Amino acid sequence: MGDGISIERPDRKKLDSLGVDTWPIWKKRISTFQWSYDTEETCYILEGKARVKAESGETAEFGPGDLVVFPRGMRCQWDITQAIKKHYRMGS
Repeated sequence: MGDGISIERPDRKKLDSLGVDTWPIWKKRISTFQWSYDTEETCYILEGKARVKAESGETAEFGPGDLVVFPRGMRCQWDITQAIKKHYRMGS
């Protein structure tokens, strides 16, 4: 994506190598809100679905099993369409 958002479907080996299961968990109900990233965030979606629209207008949609990386400096709007639960890591 032009804004640098990347989404992939990692296998268990990759998740283990990243240590995803040791990352904190964040949960959020259905909602819409503005967000900006002071640092890169990598997250692994456990439950739910969301759409993120960057200031440029590009949109990324993701759900369970997706590994998503948001670049430092990105400003966007989150639209959580199904309550979300994710592991996350700030910084690279």
